[in-house]
Amino acid sequence: MQPRAVAQSQKNPLTPGLRAALVGLLALAMVALQAVSALAKPESLAPLAEQISPSVVNITTSTMVEGRTGPRGIVPEGSPFEDFFREFQDRNRGGEDEAPSPRRSSALGSGFVISEDGFVVTNNHVIAGADEITIEFFSGKELKATVIGTDPNTDIALLKVEAATPLDFVNFGDSDAARVGDWVIAMGNPLGQGFSVSAGIVSARNRALSGTYDDYIQTDAAINRGNSGGPLFNMDGDVIGVNTAILSPNGGSIGIGFSMAANVVTRVVDQLKEFGETRRGWLGVRIQDVTQDVADAMGLENASGALITDVPDGPAKDAGLETGDVILSFDGVDVADTRALVRQVGNSPVGATVRVTVLREGESQTINVVLGRREDANGETPEDEIIPDTEGEPETSSLLGLTVSPLTAEIREELGADAQMQGLAVTQVEDGSEAFEKGLRAGDIITEAGQQAVASIADLNDRVDAAKEAGRKSLLLLVRRAGDPRFVALTLDD
Repeated sequence: MQPRAVAQSQKNPLTPGLRAALVGLLALAMVALQAVSALAKPESLAPLAEQISPSVVNITTSTMVEGRTGPRGIVPEGSPFEDFFREFQDRNRGGEDEAPSPRRSSALGSGFVISEDGFVVTNNHVIAGADEITIEFFSGKELKATVIGTDPNTDIALLKVEAATPLDFVNFGDSDAARVGDWVIAMGNPLGQGFSVSAGIVSARNRALSGTYDDYIQTDAAINRGNSGGPLFNMDGDVIGVNTAILSPNGGSIGIGFSMAANVVTRVVDQLKEFGETRRGWLGVRIQDVTQDVADAMGLENASGALITDVPDGPAKDAGLETGDVILSFDGVDVADTRALVRQVGNSPVGATVRVTVLREGESQTINVVLGRREDANGETPEDEIIPDTEGEPETSSLLGLTVSPLTAEIREELGADAQMQGLAVTQVEDGSEAFEKGLRAGDIITEAGQQAVASIADLNDRVDAAKEAGRKSLLLLVRRAGDPRFVALTLDD
């Protein structure tokens, strides 16, 4: 009988007490799962919307524009009906001698209050050129606003209203803490439909559109015309972005919207509040990214840093930075690329002394630079001693897919080059060559090869030979087009 008892025990291993315990654990697990789901996505955003709505405003601007003299907007220019409609309009306004009267144009946007004493943030393009700015609050109250300052570079404007009582306001959050996938909500005045709320997630971070100081949060929360200047909130009710632009083929939201990151906006707002203008640091160099082929041509281990292509008059030149230097770190922070450097320099105080570490001719050195103010930069370069031209017919040479010739007075005049510029003019680029694929064209001027000046074809040949002897796979050229410099690395033939 005992073996049978053992077999029966193996067939039904769970005792009634153990089964009850497992059922209890399963029930607890289900409750915990429901709690986690509730935390991941709240049942309603209504409490948050009610909390922040009083701080979000609609913005209406009014601008006086010139009256139109023709039937534009009714028929296309050149239409056979154009004369007919012009005659009709002239009759209605009393004849052609009567000048058309100016008319007032209105535009709509959004914004948000950041202090109880009435500071309001919006986009610069919302209020640019406006004669009057009216702020409408969630309660329906309207107040006139004045412009404290604007920053076209980040498309941010700071306004001020005077209210009899303290205003509801919202705080900026840390936009760097926002993660892809975090829930966000956008509020504003889309298409004139005031105080609308849309929800979505952070789709991407650190997006750049066209500005030098861009740092956009991409979101799929619906943003439309009229949302410009409105806030993008996290789930704590803090502003992590200012809704600025959309990517759309039809002008409406397709789920790709961009909000300027709050950490950029707060620095701009602080300066506008204190000075009425921005005051960004200025290094005074032209730079380009260090690509892999440029790194190979320079013998660098990593394709990182910012390569200096030109040093006009300014702080960098005063400190001793040179064309061809690779900026590795700025004020103790490693430089990943040009965009990172520009943002860090712009965020630095004017007049600050910073340590700039560069790689020059294979060796690292640190240079102290006193930053200027970017807004004061005029971009002018000094006039150097004029170098006389070589007499006689220019010689030409073909290498690296290029046909080049020394600069003469005639070539300088034809290309619009300065009289003091030295280098080789590109007279022809072989179709299908690497040089052609990398954008070199006839009319470009090569001023350096292998990070050394070239004034003759012999100089260029020497640089090619030196690069081959050093075991380099490519040669780095400094090329100027209409005065704008850039480095191009071309592969050397075996």
